Amino acid sequence: MALDKLQERRERVFLVLAGTFLCAMTLLNVIGITRFVQLGPMALAVGVLPYPLTFLCTDLICELYGKARANFLVTVGLGLNFMILGVLLLGNSLPAVPEGNMPPWQILQLAAPVALPNGDIVEQSVGLYQLIYATTSGAVFASMLAYIAAQYCDVQLFHFWKRVTRGKYLWVRNNFSTLMSQMVDSVMVITVTFGAAFLRGEMTVKTLAILVASNYLFKATVALLDTGPFYLGVHYLRRYLHLDAGEIAVPGGAKDGG
Repeated sequence: MALDKLQERRERVFLVLAGTFLCAMTLLNVIGITRFVQLGPMALAVGVLPYPLTFLCTDLICELYGKARANFLVTVGLGLNFMILGVLLLGNSLPAVPEGNMPPWQILQLAAPVALPNGDIVEQSVGLYQLIYATTSGAVFASMLAYIAAQYCDVQLFHFWKRVTRGKYLWVRNNFSTLMSQMVDSVMVITVTFGAAFLRGEMTVKTLAILVASNYLFKATVALLDTGPFYLGVHYLRRYLHLDAGEIAVPGGAKDGG
C-alpha cells in the first residue's frame, strides 16, 4: 500500500477512536445526573452509561498510536469540558425572554417545593433551562476534576504496566490501568457532585457510599468485559494499519517507548 494511503487510513482510525471518546465524554456532561437508573443492585446516573468507552478508546490509542497521541486526546477532551461549562454559564447569564413570549414547555409546574442540586429552592415553577443548568453545571465541574485525574492516570498507568510486562500481556495493562483510574474517577465525581448536598445534610454518608460503589461497580464490570473487544481491536487494527509488533501508527512508524 502506498505510504500516503496508509497514513490516511491510520488517521481515519484515530479519528473514529477520538470521536467515540469525545462523544462518550460529552454525553456524560450533557445528560449527567439528569436521571438515575436502576441496573440490578446499581443506581447509576445515565451519563455514566457511555463513559467506560472512553477508557477503551484511550487504551486502544495508547497501544496503537502511543502515549503522546493519547495525552493529546485527553487534553482536547479537557478543552471541550471547559467549552461545555462556558456555554452553560453563558446561557445562564444572558437575560431570558419575557414570560409571555416563552413557549409553555419551557416552564415546569411543580407540585411541591424542590431543592435543586445547586442549593436553590424552587416553590412553584422552574424554567427548563434553569433545571438543566442546576443539574448539569455542578456535574460538569465534578466531571472536569475527575476527568483530569482519571484519564491522565489511565494513560500513565497503561504505559507503566506496559514497561513492567515488557510489552506482553495486553490484559494486564488494559485492566489494571482502567480499574485503578476508574476508582479515582468514581470517588472524585460523586464526592464533588454531591459534596454540597452532603454538607447541607441532604445526603448521608451511606447514600454517598452507595453511589460511589454503584458507579465503580458498573465501570469495573464494563472494564473487565471490554478485555475481549480490546484484544480483538488490537489484533485486527494492527493488521489493518500494517503495524509490526511494538510499532505505532504515527508518521515515520516510530516504536513506542512507553
